[in-house]
Amino acid sequence: MRIVIARCSVDYAGRLAAHLPEAVRMIMVKADGCVAVHADGGAYKPLNWMNAPNTLVADAERLVVTNPKGEQLTITLHEVLADTSHQLGDDPGLQKDGVESHLQELLAAAPHAIEAGMTLVRREYPTAIGPVDLVCRDADGKVVAVEVKRCGEIDGVEQLGRYIERLHLDSTLGTVRGVFVAQVVRPQARVLAESRGFRWVEVDYDELRGLAPTDLRLF
Repeated sequence: MRIVIARCSVDYAGRLAAHLPEAVRMIMVKADGCVAVHADGGAYKPLNWMNAPNTLVADAERLVVTNPKGEQLTITLHEVLADTSHQLGDDPGLQKDGVESHLQELLAAAPHAIEAGMTLVRREYPTAIGPVDLVCRDADGKVVAVEVKRCGEIDGVEQLGRYIERLHLDSTLGTVRGVFVAQVVRPQARVLAESRGFRWVEVDYDELRGLAPTDLRLF
């Protein structure tokens, strides 16, 4: 990974045009080709980015990133304050907590709990940016990517979108649709999922485990 701290300006040209005026920012260039521009704020989300695959052309004055769609991110370096590269090696990936991991396992065994007629193709389906929790086929035989969370937030919907972009690069899969599954899906995540054309589904963990509901109450 290459990390550059620089006074820079950023221009994006593609589906729309966007400009970041000159300021000090951090530029991350990952080994897989992803490029992200960060400010000193805004949590984890970059100000602008370009996902792999893409082509990077760099010199002392600028970094120009172009993806297969012809979209282009140009980072003009006005003053470089630091420029370092590090070999991070292989990453073991995110270890899900017990409930989330078990929820994924239960849904893999019973995909019809997500949608009637759904069958499992593969759990932890590999892509260049990480494994898709479940890849299934629906009752019509179409491929469905399923992202499973214990609590469904906006970042989970974004993650599902990135996986579907990768799956669409495989022409043998055809059109892939997405389903976002969680015990609880937050209202903002519901809105975002629907805007992206994804279904969202809430599932009952205890019901999937075969635990009968009870009406017993202390008060």
